[in-house]
Parts: sequence; C-alpha cells; structure tokens
Amino acid sequence: MQIANNHGADGAGEPIIVVDDLRKRYGDVQAVDGVSFEVQKGEVFALLGPNGSGKTTTVEIIEGMRTADSGQARVGGIDVGKDPKAVKHLIGVQLQSSAFFEHLQLQEILKMLGSIYRMKVDPEPLLNTVDLWERRSASFRTLSGGQKQRFAIAAALVNDPAVIFLDEPTTGLDPQARHLMWETIAGWKEEGRTIVLTTHYMEEAEELCDRVAVMDAGKIITLDTPDTLIKELIGRGFQRDHEVRAATLEDVFLDLTGRSLREF
Repeated sequence: MQIANNHGADGAGEPIIVVDDLRKRYGDVQAVDGVSFEVQKGEVFALLGPNGSGKTTTVEIIEGMRTADSGQARVGGIDVGKDPKAVKHLIGVQLQSSAFFEHLQLQEILKMLGSIYRMKVDPEPLLNTVDLWERRSASFRTLSGGQKQRFAIAAALVNDPAVIFLDEPTTGLDPQARHLMWETIAGWKEEGRTIVLTTHYMEEAEELCDRVAVMDAGKIITLDTPDTLIKELIGRGFQRDHEVRAATLEDVFLDLTGRSLREF
C-alpha cells in the first residue's frame, strides 16, 4: 500500500513521539510513575514488561484512550491530552477482535472504518498485507483466531497512519503467521512508518526493534537497543545455564512445514 510522503524517514533523528513525566494512578496503585521517553520517526520501538508493569496504560495514554493524571504525551507535535481527536488521524491502533461487527464482511468493515476518517478505502491492499484478500467476502465471525488477529492489523492501517500501535501482535499466531507479521512490520519500517509495540516474546523484540524500554512497577528501568542491553548483561558476568543450540524447535517446524500460510 502506498503511503503519504510525510510518513517517510526524511525526518530521521526527529522524535515523532515525546512522553514527559507521565503519571497515572488507579486507587492505591501507581500504574504509571514518571515515565519519559522519545520515539524517532521510522523507528520500531517496544515497551516490554511483566503484566501490571504499566506498559499498556502508558500506550493507551499516548493513543488518547486514557487521560494521564499529570505529564504530557505528544505525537507529531500534537498534545494528546489537549487534542486527542487530532492525534487519532496520525495513528493506527490494533483493535481487539471484540471491536468489530461479527456479521459484516471483511471488506465492508474496512470501508466502514474508512468512512469514520472520511476516506475512501480500497480493501485489497489492506487485506493483501495480512494475506486475507481471498477472505474479503467472509464475515468476521467465520475467521479463525489467527485470522482475526491479522485482520485487526489490517484495520489499523485504514487511515494510512504515520504511527502504528500494536499490542502483542503475534499472540495466538502459528509460526508461519508470526513470521509473516514480522516481515510486514519490517516493511512498514522501510516505508518510513513508526511502530510502537508491546510483546511478551523477547525474541520478537530482539528481531524487530531498534530500541526497547523495559518497564516494571510503573517505571522505565532501562531503555536502549537490544544489542546494547544484551552486551551489558554479558559484561556483568551473565552466563546461560545451558548451551545455546544453532537451531530451535521452531526452526525444525518451519523447515518441515514451510513458511507459507495455511488457510482452511
């Protein structure tokens, strides 16, 4: 899918997301506790952390879905707290499957979402991105779990966003679909889009991300490139309990079954 020129990476080095001292409390729980970071244009950036670490709340504040108690988040120079509607035209958000109309065709859902942005949407390139064009006339409820996950990714692209937010995008996907998703994210980066994701798969973050921030108890405890963080750990004397093998069981699976998707 073609994207607008202002999504390009010509602004490399200029932050498209700026988060400054975000704080959010729920009762006695300080969910986000003074979080600050920047994301550059064209970067793949991950927020990592255990459940309850505050990463999802942080992302939802940046998306304009939640209001911070204090601090500021800006996307493309727009203050999210002051103008969340304007920010929504710059971003694409991977929705949970429950957000879609179960009985509508996939192509109908995408066209309807486009109408929200007053855009005429061509479903074909969007569905081709996630290898679902052949299911364009299928209703959402007939999709498998993995297909629903992939369709949610296509829906995030409806408004041709400069920044894409993905919440655990490969959870529940088989190895073939997961590698397709990795290739898709790499393609978005080449187009100049910025991707912010959360994931519990550390190999996924290592494979895809330019930088990662690790959160715990509402705070960012480290932020750097995956290579730098790994080298720092080794430099502190870390050693694995067992030898790392040249291949994994997933490598065996893909070698035996191939990398192409299977749709039934």
